[in-house]
Parts: sequence; structure tokens; C-alpha cells
Amino acid sequence: MARAGSLVDGMTRTADESGSGPAIAMSESAGSLGEPGVLAASRFGVQADDGVAGDPRDHALTGRADGKNRDAELIEPGRALALANFAAPSVSAGERLLRLAYRIGVPGSALVSPFGKPQKVRLLATVVNPLPGNKAAGTALRAGHFLVHGLKLPIAQIDFAGAGRLTPPVERMVHGFRWLADLEAAAPREQVAPVAERILAGWLAANDRLPGKPGKGAAWSVANTGHRLLGWLVHAPLILSGPDKALRARVLTAITETARWLDKHVHRGEDVLARVAGWTAIVGAGLLLPDGRPRRLFGEAGLIAALGELIGDDGGLLSRSPIDQIEAIGLLVQLSACYQATRRVLPAQIQAVLAMLVPPLLALTHGDGTLASWQGGWAVAADELAALIEASGIRTRPLREVRQWGYQRVVAGKSILLFDAAPPPLARHARNGCASTLAMEFSHAGQRLIVNCGGAAAAGGLMPVRLEQGLRASAAHSALVLDDANSTAVLINGRLGTGVSEVEVDRRTLDKGRTEGEGSGRSGGSATRLEASHDGYVGRYGLTHRRILILRDDGTELRGEDLLVPTKAKARRGKVAYALRFHLGTGIEVGASGDGQGVGMALSDGSYWQFRVGSGPDIGEVTIEESIWSDGQGRPVPIQQLVIQGLVSRGGGSFAWLLKKMG
Repeated sequence: MARAGSLVDGMTRTADESGSGPAIAMSESAGSLGEPGVLAASRFGVQADDGVAGDPRDHALTGRADGKNRDAELIEPGRALALANFAAPSVSAGERLLRLAYRIGVPGSALVSPFGKPQKVRLLATVVNPLPGNKAAGTALRAGHFLVHGLKLPIAQIDFAGAGRLTPPVERMVHGFRWLADLEAAAPREQVAPVAERILAGWLAANDRLPGKPGKGAAWSVANTGHRLLGWLVHAPLILSGPDKALRARVLTAITETARWLDKHVHRGEDVLARVAGWTAIVGAGLLLPDGRPRRLFGEAGLIAALGELIGDDGGLLSRSPIDQIEAIGLLVQLSACYQATRRVLPAQIQAVLAMLVPPLLALTHGDGTLASWQGGWAVAADELAALIEASGIRTRPLREVRQWGYQRVVAGKSILLFDAAPPPLARHARNGCASTLAMEFSHAGQRLIVNCGGAAAAGGLMPVRLEQGLRASAAHSALVLDDANSTAVLINGRLGTGVSEVEVDRRTLDKGRTEGEGSGRSGGSATRLEASHDGYVGRYGLTHRRILILRDDGTELRGEDLLVPTKAKARRGKVAYALRFHLGTGIEVGASGDGQGVGMALSDGSYWQFRVGSGPDIGEVTIEESIWSDGQGRPVPIQQLVIQGLVSRGGGSFAWLLKKMG
């Protein structure tokens, strides 16, 4: 299993040499956590409704639904996400015959008008771009640079032929033509069209021959080809409105040839999401090119089948990546614009999938509307997410429990807790798979207190490529790590190996009670309790990691306990190193307490929080170390992390901690 490497190798230190940061006084009023290993409902001073446990299943992600005086509800296994099955749109017998004939290779013109003259290549409608691009990136294009996650690359130095490999984010931007939306957002069309035509002409000159199969360079992956063709169709006014008739003819020829290439090779996509991109472009071409009815019928059937393989019953992608979720929504939104341009109705099955995709994505947002950092993603900006949701036309609320997808969301007052309570994605679904099981993020009033590093999918922009595997490691998440090893093996090319195969989760609402002992005078409120465990360290160390989180309903107090439970009656001898990591959000000033058991945290909004660990033989001191975080543009930002580390017996151990808002 891959080791969790350092995340800040070569980075400039931002704290002083002691690592303690600003000297903030640490009072003891947060209270002691008491003895470890007993962080149960009674510790919070409330009574829990135990409910009835469901039977565990294979690769089970099981648990109880919250709520008072209710029987428990089984949460479906996170490793066996049920596929959303959708049949192709209902068509007549004649249309089924057209679809079959086109699939076996009969040209669309021969099927639509067998005795007529083939129509001249042209676009049948003008699509209104539904997704605004990044104005800053578009301005950089006008100045002669691609801007990818903060990295500027001169256009003149880009090898469009692909002989010199680019980093993955740059390849997606350049060969997927995702920059067209950015350029369109930078200025009126007449000012930016010449720039688009120059870049497109250079790309076409370097890629004048279509390869016999996908994989001949990044330009001809199914994913990039699908995005490129769909971008050409949606942004046609930007690349076809110039005075150069020869270039216009070349572009139209490239559109038709690329569509034919995808017809033949879409089934060879690198993964399911790549095939969805290819099928989306095929349907778009069927809508906007002459004699496209057979291609549209063929593409709709293929797209709906691919979507059924892409998502689970609750609308979460099997890759468990919010960045992939955004890409899927964006593809369907652009396709919907193609239907609108041709005055056709988006098939009900595709509309249903779009409606399913939005609520799980919203479930991974914080109070300021920005995205949490999971499975290679980064903190996508709130305005970018809002524009995507508005363009989708879906009006809904976040899912509280994205059960199939595996993320738990707790909203308490101004606080939001996000918890990864499922195994990582299967290897065949992972693009930037991370060993993040039982990691958490926590924010209050829009300020992130606890985060994950994120940004593995953006590595190759300003985020160095050499950090990509480290950003996918367990140590890059706010979780417990044993022996500096990942809970699931992190492999190259975004893949994952063996590790976590089973996660059990229990969620319940705790009744009102008292947070302090009798006579203290402080009455408590209700709370949400999450408990989950995973088996990622069982094979090597014989220990199951269990995490308990209790968040008060006013959002001002989060209690946690991480337990290591031996899996055999006879405990193994010896000890193993552990590290409990809490990566902190930006703009937080941190100062260590005098006893080494806590830190004070001053937030930019003027609020003050305390973090403390409980007493116990296994619990070490709280230290402050450097870390890194990927911001809304996928750029690296230096942050700090709290680390509790030491040695724990292979017979098990527990680590209780408390995060509390003061005053």
C-alpha cells in the first residue's frame, strides 16, 4: 500500500520555526474531555434512541436513520451502488430500424434521403451558450496565454500535435476546447472571434489526420474529443463568424469528421464519464448537422445507457467525485441547449438524470456556497456552482444523507459538517481516487475550520504534479492515519488499490439533555451523532478504525473520538505509529496552549474557537505543522494543520477531542 508522502516538500514555510504561528493565549474554559474510549451519548449529556440495527451486507455501508422514537433504517452498501437504469426513449418501429441501420454503419444521408442529393455541410441552428466561462482566463487568452488553475502557458509554445505531453489539466483545457467559454466571457464576440480562429487554425493544422483508434495522444481520447466537438457546436458563432471562408469550410469538415470518428469509437472511452462526453457530442451533432436524425436516435440510446452506468440511485456518480459530478451536469446542460436551439424537447430520461445529479452536488457545499474537497476536487467557487445550477434549471435542496454516494451532511445552526462514510470508489470508476474514508470537513458561518487538502485533479496547474499522489493520500485528509500508510492504496494515474472494502455508519438524533454534570447550571440542546468504522487497516495491523462525531444543534460544539478496535479476541503485541490530522482553513491564526493539549483558533470574522484533546496513555501533544490547500481555482494555498501523533498498542486505543466556539 502506498505511503502517505509529505505534502509541503519544497514549499515555503509560512509559520515561524516553532510551528506555533501567532501567540494566541489558550484558556482552559473549553473543559477537559475526560477519560478516552467512552465518547457515547451519555458523555454529551443526552439520551439517544438506539433503534434497531439492520443486518450487515456484503461490503456493507450500514447504519441507522436519525430521528426520535423510530426504528433504524438500513443505509444501502456504498460499495455496491445500484445503477440507475434508463431505457432508451420510446420510438416507433421505423425509428428503431433507423437507429439499428445507423449503428451498423449505414450513412445518415442514405437513411434520411436514400435517393436524394446529400445536403451541404452546415449547422442547422445557433446554440446559446448556457454556461459562462472564466473572464480572467479569457482575458489571458487575448493576451496570448492559456490560464489553467493559475498557471500561464504561452499559446505559441503549446504543441497542439501532442508530441510533447502536457499535464492533464492543460490537456483537458487545450484539446477539449474548454477555453472557448472563457474567451466568450472576456469580451464581445467581434473582439474575441479572431483569437478563437487563430488557436483553432493552429490546432487543426497540427491534427489534420484522425487516428484509427482512441489513445493516440491526449487530443484523441474519447473524453477530450467529446468535449471538443460539443464545444465547437455550442460555440459555433465564435469559430464560424470570421471572413475566412477557407477556415470556415475546414472547421465544418472537422466537425463532421469528428462526429463520424466518435460514432465508431465512443464505446472505447477511457471510463464511463468519457463515454458520456462522447455520446453527448454525438447527440448534439445529430441535432445540429444535416441528415442527423439517425445519429440522434443512435446517440440518445447510447447516452441514456451510459448515464445508467454512471450514477447510483441517489444521483451520485460512482467515482464519488464532485468534480466529475460538475462535469456530468455541464455536459447535459450544454446538450439541453442544443435541444432548445432546434426546438426539440429534451428526452424525459435525460431530464430525470439531470434532476438527480444536482442534489448530491449541493450536499457537498459549505455555508458560503463553495464546494468541499473530496476525491481530487477543490473548493470550487460559489458563483461558478451557482451559475451551473441555474443553467441546469433544477431547483432543489441539498440531500442530507447521500446514502449511495456515501457522504453525510449535518447542518447545525451556522455550522456544516461533511463526513465521508463510505469506501473509496472502485478502481474502474476512479479518476483521481483518494484514500479519504472517515475524513471530515467542518465550517461555521461560511468560514472553513477543518478541511481536506484537495486539488489532486488540478495538479499540473500551479499545483505541482509531484504533489498529486500526496494530495490523494489519507494524510492529506482530516482523518486518522496508521504508520504513515493510506487506508486504501493510492496508485498511479488516479487509480486505487486494495484497502477499505467495508464501512458501517450509524446516524441518529440525540434527545435534549445537559452538556455538563448535574448542578452545573448549563442546559444542553439536542445533537446529531455520527458513528462510522472502516476495515482499511485490518489486514496489516488487525485494527478497525471507528470515528464518532457529535455536533450540537446550535453548531458551536463538535465532539469527536477516534477509536482503534482490535479485530481478534487476542490482541497483537507491539505498537504502531498513528497520526490524527486536522487541516485548518485559510485565515485562521493558531496558538498552542501551555499544556500542549490544545490550541486556540482566531478566525477572520473575529470569532474564537478552541481545540482540545482528551487525556489518556496513547494521546500525544497537539502540534502545529504546515499543510497545503487547493482554492476555488485549484491553486495551492499554504495552510496549517493540527497533528496528534504517537504510538498506540495493537490491542487498541482511543483519542477523544473537542472543537468548541468560545464566547
